[in-house]
Amino acid sequence: MERARNVEEYVDLVDQALFELDDLRMAAEYDQDSMGMSIDFLDTLEQQVKVLRSGMEEGSYKFEDKDLPFMDVIKDIDDRLLPFKQLFRMINETHKYGLDVGED
Repeated sequence: MERARNVEEYVDLVDQALFELDDLRMAAEYDQDSMGMSIDFLDTLEQQVKVLRSGMEEGSYKFEDKDLPFMDVIKDIDDRLLPFKQLFRMINETHKYGLDVGED
């Protein structure tokens, strides 16, 4: 699976996840009939990604060989409700295995 190659790219992935969550929230609020179920997990995901981003900003973030908390949340969510699930997987892979510096 693909991972971020440098710190800037990793931070960009996390920022992109926050943007996508905000976009999904707006869509779910607009079309509650077809996307309303997204609201159930959005708050949790957004809070967990914000904690991750805050740790990056403060300098307290550390790579670890374990899944990020949001992986428990996204594992059972249908891809149609969370179309950017792969983004969370990329963030998690980078967290677990570090930056993909292309060791040759």
